[in-house]
Amino acid sequence: MTRGKLTLAEVLEVFAGGRMSLRFTAYDGSSAGPLDAPFRVELKTPRGTTYLATGFGDLGLARAYIAGDLDIHGVHPGDPYELLKTLADGLEFTRPPARMMADIVRSIGIEHLRPIAPPPQEVPPRWRRIAGGLRHSRTRDAEAIHHHYDVSNTFYEWVLGPSMTYTCACYPDPQASLDAAQENKYRLVFEKLRLKPGDRLLDVGCGWGGMVRYAARRGVRATGVTLSREQSAWAQRAIAEQGLGGLAEVRYGDYRDITESGFDAVSSIGLLEHIGVRNYSSYFRFLQSRMRPGGLLLNHCITRSDNRTAPSARGFIDRYVFPDGELTGSGRIIAEAQNAGLEVLHEENLRPHYAMTLRDWCANLVEHWDDAVAEVGLPAAKVWGLYMAGSRLAFESGGIQLHQVLAARPDGRGGVDELPLRPWWTP
Repeated sequence: MTRGKLTLAEVLEVFAGGRMSLRFTAYDGSSAGPLDAPFRVELKTPRGTTYLATGFGDLGLARAYIAGDLDIHGVHPGDPYELLKTLADGLEFTRPPARMMADIVRSIGIEHLRPIAPPPQEVPPRWRRIAGGLRHSRTRDAEAIHHHYDVSNTFYEWVLGPSMTYTCACYPDPQASLDAAQENKYRLVFEKLRLKPGDRLLDVGCGWGGMVRYAARRGVRATGVTLSREQSAWAQRAIAEQGLGGLAEVRYGDYRDITESGFDAVSSIGLLEHIGVRNYSSYFRFLQSRMRPGGLLLNHCITRSDNRTAPSARGFIDRYVFPDGELTGSGRIIAEAQNAGLEVLHEENLRPHYAMTLRDWCANLVEHWDDAVAEVGLPAAKVWGLYMAGSRLAFESGGIQLHQVLAARPDGRGGVDELPLRPWWTP
């Protein structure tokens, strides 16, 4: 390739080292990649070039796509999994030599290297969120939860299905439906906690109250708490409609505001990701203080594959999906639980199950795409398709995992309730 002005397609080929696994076309009339590629990416506007040139990592691509400056062809926007898999498997960007970079800058134009306002769906960078309080302060946590969970209950009904469960399911077999797998997950948690009629359960970060209602239907007095107003309102209606008001309760508020104690069991299903690693110690100490001696705790959360990687999410996930979200390895979680005085009894990784869960959520989004777009708007619907398909790929590759950790609060003699010698639940 000779030096001089390059087309946008030629610029992409330089970064891709000439290896293109999809077809790329641009508004300047240029194109690159195999003519028979199953997927095509179309850069439609100069604004899209600016987003791509100024966004770090996956952020530029996400901005251009969400704003409508970049179109994808060959996959449904509600489930771009196959396109993302092709990109992950067959496209590896490299940094060109300095002399070539000068040609690239001249070709795309210096005006495209000046950052512009991102799409309105994007939250500010972390350093600008300080107005909402320090990271993982109560105020800022509430804002982060509102951003992600108060989208629309109707939208969530279409994506999650009748269970209204926004956490990893547990598939009893590969052919099981999403609803059956979510019911099986609640069954697994219920059995691990050895709950029985008359027991008291605290479910922190309870979402739409799925675990609370599952337990109440089996005679357990269950209290849930969520920081999402939309979730609490939906859960309270469901409890009333199902006649569970005598046993089930879902509150709007921070889990740290729970004053009752002496619970036989505590479940935390998908909350720890929002807590902040530096708060793990106080989190486990607080949950322990709500349990009776000998009570059981089940913590279910997304984890990293190691305990060394920085916990903070970056790029697309932090700015569009889970502001201030943090993940760490299961070893760090177990250590913090033990340091808080809990006895860890068992842990397991449900990673493949989350990939299957995300597959089924994407299928639901595709099925209800037109309604979803009408409810939340095309940009927001595209965020969800991109986020869920990308997360499925990450779970499949092992980049992120899902661990359940079962622990007990020792009694005054350092022991716990008499337990079976081996796991007592059905896998």
